[in-house]
Amino acid sequence: MDHALEKSLTAGWHKMATTLVQGGRAAVEEGGTLVNLPVERGSTVLFPSIEAMNRQDGRSHAHKAVYGAMGNPTQHELEQFIAVLEGGSHTQIVNSGLSACTTPLLAFLGQGDHLLLPDSVYGPTRRFAETMLRRLGVQTSYYPPMASRDVVEGFLQSNTRIVFAESPGSHTFEVQDVPMLADVAHQAGALCFLDNTWGFGIFQPFEHGVDVSIQALSKYPSGHADVIMGSITVNDAAHWKVLRDASIQLGQCASPDDCWLVLRGLRTIGVRMAHQSQNAYALAVWLKTRSEVERVLHPAFEDCPGHDFWKRDFQGANGLFGVQLKADISVQAAETMLDGLRHFGIGASWGGYESLVLPTTGHIRRSAEAGPTAPTFRVHVGLESLEDLKIDLSRGLDSLAYHAAE
Repeated sequence: MDHALEKSLTAGWHKMATTLVQGGRAAVEEGGTLVNLPVERGSTVLFPSIEAMNRQDGRSHAHKAVYGAMGNPTQHELEQFIAVLEGGSHTQIVNSGLSACTTPLLAFLGQGDHLLLPDSVYGPTRRFAETMLRRLGVQTSYYPPMASRDVVEGFLQSNTRIVFAESPGSHTFEVQDVPMLADVAHQAGALCFLDNTWGFGIFQPFEHGVDVSIQALSKYPSGHADVIMGSITVNDAAHWKVLRDASIQLGQCASPDDCWLVLRGLRTIGVRMAHQSQNAYALAVWLKTRSEVERVLHPAFEDCPGHDFWKRDFQGANGLFGVQLKADISVQAAETMLDGLRHFGIGASWGGYESLVLPTTGHIRRSAEAGPTAPTFRVHVGLESLEDLKIDLSRGLDSLAYHAAE
């Protein structure tokens, strides 16, 4: 692998290595301190008096609690750590990645408002906009994810309150011009939201004008496919008040045990991501040589939509990319091929230690920029042997040629 490219794939993780290991930990005390924070569980919070309950000396406004649903010390430690890693001031932990998308939409939108989503948006976010938000009187429009500034501005309305981005798209891998989208939003008096799950640790949202950064912590931060959790980060005191109040009203919190697991996962995310991003790129390069493959959608490739934005704004990549097969291969043959893989599980998530594949053919689009009609699938590269993964995919792709010959 080219040394310059290898450095660009892992730069962000090397830069954060010390923070990942040493951040979010208790100060070392004279009597000794455990390396990992303890898990603090509880629902009921006791106080010596009503005055003490109301005052809660030593706690910030965000961390004052009369009940466990308002958060716990383990959760708050994770929130502070995520805020540091995202480059923001405050983070709210919520119970899933989808909740990380929906909670700030509920917090900042009201009846009569307009929401602008990219046509590549995460499917459940689209469904929430078209069901719950519609019932609440919020109108939603969809803009082409690679639209130029003037096209995006054409989608704005006088009541547009949020311009939403997802970069790269988790099915389509278009890398958006987030600084441009943020500027368009701000010029219109709106906020810019970003689903930054793919870019965790390698895209600093608030340096590029984002107001609200969304994460599915179930992915790489957890890293072991055993936690469902999300986070919402802001970098403005006024935005934090709106978000925090809405989160409490919605009852958003997370298990302290799960928060502890994510804190533990963050300790190794740097080395995991460096390894997975390099192996994913190597596998993507190899897939480009296969005659059955029409296109590989990896942001580090020059022909991936938005590659120049990735090169300009990101400090690395991860283990998730897309594959488009030749148009003469049927969807049924492609799915049979995926069914026969031995080292790739079929799963809708990603970011764990295990390799996965997921069919993505026919991703819903409303704009003129319709996605490919040929079979497509998503690949997540885990920690397995790269050679084993190549052999597995090679066997599967060979089977496509066999079926075609029949």
